[in-house]
Amino acid sequence: MTTEQTQKEMREEKRRKDLAQEVREDFLARQRERKNLERGWQLNMNFVSGDQYCDISPAGEIEKEDPAFYWQSRRCFNHIAPTLDTRLAHLAKTRPGLTVRAFSDSEEDIKTARLSSGILQSVKNRVGLDRVIARATLWSETCGTAFYKIVWNFDDGNIIGTDETGHSLREGDVNIVAVSPFEIYPDSLAAEDLGAVKSLIHAKAVPVSEIKEKFGVELPGREIEEFSLVPYSAASGWKRPSDGANRPCLSGQEILIERYTVPDGEHPDGKLEIVAGDVLLYEGPLPYLNGDRGTRVLPFTRQTCIELAGSFFGSSVVDRMIPLQRAYNAVRNRKHEFLNRLTSGVIAVEDGSVDAEEIAEDGLYPGKVLVYRQGSKEPHFLDCGSLPSEFEKEEERIANEFILFSGMSEISRNSANPTHVTSATGLQLLLDQDTARMQMTAESIARAVTEAGKQVLHLYRQFAASKRLLKMTGEGGETELYYFGASDISADDVEFDTECEKTPQQIKEETLALLSAGLLGEEGALTEEVRLKVLDSLGFGSFEAARGISKLHLRKAERENIRLQTEEVEADDYDDHKLHITEHTRALLSGGEENEAVKARIEKHIASHRAKL
Repeated sequence: MTTEQTQKEMREEKRRKDLAQEVREDFLARQRERKNLERGWQLNMNFVSGDQYCDISPAGEIEKEDPAFYWQSRRCFNHIAPTLDTRLAHLAKTRPGLTVRAFSDSEEDIKTARLSSGILQSVKNRVGLDRVIARATLWSETCGTAFYKIVWNFDDGNIIGTDETGHSLREGDVNIVAVSPFEIYPDSLAAEDLGAVKSLIHAKAVPVSEIKEKFGVELPGREIEEFSLVPYSAASGWKRPSDGANRPCLSGQEILIERYTVPDGEHPDGKLEIVAGDVLLYEGPLPYLNGDRGTRVLPFTRQTCIELAGSFFGSSVVDRMIPLQRAYNAVRNRKHEFLNRLTSGVIAVEDGSVDAEEIAEDGLYPGKVLVYRQGSKEPHFLDCGSLPSEFEKEEERIANEFILFSGMSEISRNSANPTHVTSATGLQLLLDQDTARMQMTAESIARAVTEAGKQVLHLYRQFAASKRLLKMTGEGGETELYYFGASDISADDVEFDTECEKTPQQIKEETLALLSAGLLGEEGALTEEVRLKVLDSLGFGSFEAARGISKLHLRKAERENIRLQTEEVEADDYDDHKLHITEHTRALLSGGEENEAVKARIEKHIASHRAKL
């Protein structure tokens, strides 16, 4: 090796080392910048779990609050946790389910929409998207913000072969994970969404064995004691830190820092740098064409509980309820202390009249023989008065403010009806008010999941180059098989429908109301197609699939529409001719007339159905 080559390698090694150091320093600077935010999130988590006698010290750390007197009652009457449970339950009922609507009535758009919906449904079932959304929503409701990370996992999917070493090669598949706000570090805390972020760091503690497996670099590992970097679900390997503090600690770990930089003039494909310890593990462009029209964007979506103007991280209802919870705990504890004085009493004893230690230990229990010095005043209970009415008023006022601050009324949180409304319509209006208060949160979840769905389709279009087999369930419950490639997928010319505006119960009630009003039928009778849709909306699509073959006839008619684009098709004797005529007429009206040859074939096919009918 020549001296010039050696110097070149040394310069490259120094450049990589300097880059790793620069990324690490950038991460530490962002970590210091948002330290107060992290302490606020930790305080929220403590209050939700019931550890409510703590606060943020002037030094910016979580500290326990000591009682003013040893005898003070410090019980916790947690109203935050049940309120959070109620909000999560309401949001779960309106959880978005990704479907794709056709951009137009053309057969090609309908097929693309159905394929895209099938892909999203397949990903949803495989990754457990409902569970991922529930976990992200728990983070956003507690800390104010949560994120979804959408990546392509090359080690997932069906096996398509083996490499030279005998390891299995897989076709790859999409993976979606919920990411806590503790792991995300934007370049600007004033950015109001991910589109305004120029650079973003995703950092978390991972085992060094995982780093070696993925990147082939062996690191010594160390103990990670920083709360914000320890995965919340990593129960194995936890131990108490050396200083005895009650916080999680992981050994044999290293901080994996991924810094994403969006495309700019100097780097048109963006940048991705991955660092662990002092080693640069990866350097290259952003790996995914996951933006609109094939652009490269950050593989994350953001979900908030309450948006804040001029802030990247949102706020939480827990932030609002913490002062109320402190006041409520204080009132209830002072009330119990007063009641203890009324029941246990405060004993007044003249000096030297009795054995004070015996009185302090046993009190004046019923049946006690009290011997006191002759000529002195006997011990007696001090009159503590009665419980002031202000306690009850203050307790009731704070409880009402919980309803105002949390957006959850008593009818939702406590299953109580303080308004004495008895009509079903009135009760439904009260429930709708709670839903309206959480509308902004529900819309944020829908936007985040919609953007995740778009990125999923973009990743399939980028990496599903060869034909892949997709098995999905149709509306009637039947199994459908699709062979598709990258050219069959579109995420730019489709419309996403998250279906989160109404709960399943509301959809059923509205469907029944439309049926009662006769708005779904033609002259009082339901068409076969409308009847199938009604059964599906009421949740009985599987019953229809078991009872008849109408859905199969519709699917056959759709396949015939595709064949009629290129060849003539004769109607079969066993066809349900009415259903076929309706479906072929729809195809004729949705674009078949643009091509005279196709129009003629469809008209001839419809005529054959009419003749057999």
